[in-house]
Amino acid sequence: MLVSTLLLFFVSSVALAVTPGPTMLLALSNGISSGTRVAAYGIAGATLASACLIAAVAVGLGSLLLASETLFNLLRVLGVIYLCWLAYKLWRSEPAAIETGNMDKDTPHTSPKKAFLRCATVSLSNPKAILFFSAFLPQFVDAGQPLALQYFILGAVFLSIDAMVMLAYAMAGKRAARLLSAAGLKMINRGCAVVMAMLALALATFRRA
Repeated sequence: MLVSTLLLFFVSSVALAVTPGPTMLLALSNGISSGTRVAAYGIAGATLASACLIAAVAVGLGSLLLASETLFNLLRVLGVIYLCWLAYKLWRSEPAAIETGNMDKDTPHTSPKKAFLRCATVSLSNPKAILFFSAFLPQFVDAGQPLALQYFILGAVFLSIDAMVMLAYAMAGKRAARLLSAAGLKMINRGCAVVMAMLALALATFRRA
């Protein structure tokens, strides 16, 4: 793999990662409600799920799923339903401003396990992620070189960038929880809920080319 190819992939991955998506919004919300420790579990869940999707694409399972209209639409419907449910939960949540104390303590609303499973489910139930990995990664793969190593390198680069961006969102959420009032935090959560609902609508109307 050429260094120029890897550099282009790095720049493209950064541009894609900074675009707000469901996992980024959850990282922000987790940072607000529970701090970076719980948010880190969510980031781990999203990263593990993305790694599974990349591995599936590498062995050809992503193309197999995309070839089945029924399976693709079933996954899309499940993804829409789950995103709508998360939007509802975010809209109803009541974050509290934290001026002192340890923000990284677990709260009754979000546990590390719940954050991990929620973010992993969002990543796995998004058919656009499968389509993205199936269409994006192969553009940087040299068919004349070992494919497994190339997918491993590209996957590691993308997942590292994605995890760092999610961590930045979580830290921004934690910072907001220290600086803003409960009313201000509630507005942020409701803003995230609106964006999440819009993403669900976009997924509901999404059609493959």
